[in-house]
Amino acid sequence: MSPTNTVPLRRLMGPRDPHEPHRVATPLELFFDLVFVVAIASAAAQWHHGIAEGHAADLVGFLLAFFAIWWAWMNYTWFASAYDCDDVVYRLLTFVIMTGSLMLAAGIPDLFDDGQSGLVVSGYAVMRLAMVGFWLRAAAGDAAGRATALRYAAGIALVQMFWIGRLLVDDRRWLYATFAIGIILELLVPLFAERGHRTPHHPHHITERYALFTIIVLGEVVLAAVLAVQGALESGVTGDLLAVIVGGLLVVYSLWWIYFKRDHLELFEGPLRHNFVAGYGHFAVFASVAATGAALAAAVDVATHEAHASTRLVGLALAGAIAIYLTVLGVLHAVADGRASSATSALVTAGLVVVAALVGPSIGASVLLIGLVLAAAVAQFVWSGRDLVPALDE
Repeated sequence: MSPTNTVPLRRLMGPRDPHEPHRVATPLELFFDLVFVVAIASAAAQWHHGIAEGHAADLVGFLLAFFAIWWAWMNYTWFASAYDCDDVVYRLLTFVIMTGSLMLAAGIPDLFDDGQSGLVVSGYAVMRLAMVGFWLRAAAGDAAGRATALRYAAGIALVQMFWIGRLLVDDRRWLYATFAIGIILELLVPLFAERGHRTPHHPHHITERYALFTIIVLGEVVLAAVLAVQGALESGVTGDLLAVIVGGLLVVYSLWWIYFKRDHLELFEGPLRHNFVAGYGHFAVFASVAATGAALAAAVDVATHEAHASTRLVGLALAGAIAIYLTVLGVLHAVADGRASSATSALVTAGLVVVAALVGPSIGASVLLIGLVLAAAVAQFVWSGRDLVPALDE
């Protein structure tokens, strides 16, 4: 009989070895990511409807919701890399954060409609206060990192009081202004907490966590596009719809290839400033991938005459999301390499993607042209590196 996995009720939460061999993502972390992608899907669905209806201003709601999702995910991910002790209390606190993300997901439609949602704030509070509990446990178990852990706990708690107090704001202009202030405060907490003592995250583990989350968000893109196509097929297949399907597949496959064409480990094992650039920069990577899925779904709506938005608007929504994805990855590569030229090909491809959206005479043509541009960029990368990879039979 196979042995069971016995999990202790509670153990000392000390720092993990940042050089621990064979450190990989745990089943709990993978489950955590799958739950969080539900919130991402909720935000992307609202942005899909905003694009299809021509409500470009809904982009603000998408970015606000995505920041809350991404920030909670990132804080837990980096903490787990440093302090995952896998006891019962740790697992239960993780489940609390997951529950908070589902609460947030349920409130996202209200956030888009009114610019404010008590359910979103409540879900975010659940996630963030659970992180306070995590950091207090770390403070009790890590003497060397106690001051850092306590600064994290205090900073998160204080900022959370700001978010709860913000529920009293009604004016939409002040809602956006106070949200911007809240974002700044959130981003400052790690800068404040990490002074003097660096949290011992595991570079290989963090790199894998970001890569896996990229794959999961890409999976959400595929699901959103397939659901849109399923609905469209009820009205019959047109040439424009087929072009959107083919172009959409080229886009998704190319985005995966472009992300994994190189290892991002150097960004997470380098200086602390590189860690911050990579960690924060992935907000744009994840958000742009999710926005790509929303734009592809809206493109299906346009191809089947179910949308009120123009071909140009939807094409630019898709091209803009992809251009941001390419640009940010190019900048991250340039930071890792220490030379600006590493971003050149990404910037050129981003520009060509926008041009493709502008010159396409129909939504199908625009999506297909964008897909072909990305596929050509992948082919160029493969061709240019063919002499660097030995043949299998050599």
